[in-house]
Amino acid sequence: MRQFLRALNPLAALRRQVSRWMQARLPLSDTLLLTQRNVYILPTGAGWMLALTLLVLLLASINFQLNLGYLLTFLLAGSAVAGMHICHGTLRGLTLHLQPPEPQFLGQGAALTVQLANERRSPRRAVALAVHGSGHWAWTDVPAQGNAQVQIAFSPSQRGLHPVPLLTAETRYPLGTFRVWALWRPAAQVLVYPAPEPGAPPLPPGEPRSGGTGSAPSHGRTEFDGVRAYRRGDPMKLVVWKKAAQAFASGNGTLIARDAQQPHRHELWLDHAHTGLGDLETRLSRLTAWVLQADRLGLDYGLRLPSKEIAMGNGAAQRRRCLEALALC
Repeated sequence: MRQFLRALNPLAALRRQVSRWMQARLPLSDTLLLTQRNVYILPTGAGWMLALTLLVLLLASINFQLNLGYLLTFLLAGSAVAGMHICHGTLRGLTLHLQPPEPQFLGQGAALTVQLANERRSPRRAVALAVHGSGHWAWTDVPAQGNAQVQIAFSPSQRGLHPVPLLTAETRYPLGTFRVWALWRPAAQVLVYPAPEPGAPPLPPGEPRSGGTGSAPSHGRTEFDGVRAYRRGDPMKLVVWKKAAQAFASGNGTLIARDAQQPHRHELWLDHAHTGLGDLETRLSRLTAWVLQADRLGLDYGLRLPSKEIAMGNGAAQRRRCLEALALC
């Protein structure tokens, strides 16, 4: 038995090499028109059983001169041939388009949205798409002269810029006796941010602004650019109510107040050297959590990495710049 398994290993390795070679020859494109050239068809297990049944039925009809046997044999064979034509036509002529994937955090499934366009006057039934080899199919029906959308799950294993994996489109409609499929290599890439550290410590203290006095210490870890954590006794007119509403909506009850006495004295720099961690990935994870925390509080902040420095800023554009730098660090 072991010798038999050893003999199968070279065959399996050869099959994987041939598969990789064929996949590498596929063109990179975010839009694919399924035609006679790129749609393949083979019988399923049920199809082979039907062929065997037809063969047995035909032999029995010949031996016993059964006219009804001939009729049943050719009736079933004609149905199988018609099903093969319909099955192949379900994919042939369909257009697949991959929408630009959104960046994702590591550990979260990236959703790939594929739009299927049908220019035919009849609907296409039971069309499935999946990451090649995953076995997790997303099924849909495409209406006549209409469009349909499916979402495919994709889970990257590390941060950075990843190519979209090989996708498979398949159908077995209407009888399930034939499998029709097509392989697709999208050209798009998915940006994966580092996973934010759960339970990350508070933001680091602010640094004195260059060119300023730099003598007044910050009173709290969120006193940057004229805002700070709310203190008991502060007038309610100093509360930044927009940030308070966002904080309560996210489940965080922290109030942010304007600091009229100490405006613009300190800057919040998120520095990889000040995370207190040794491993690069854990540093990036903590910095990611700090970027999200500073953005949630509406603070101005900058980011310092070993090979790049991002100037002070705030808002969605600043968050995107910082997260992209962390992903590609």
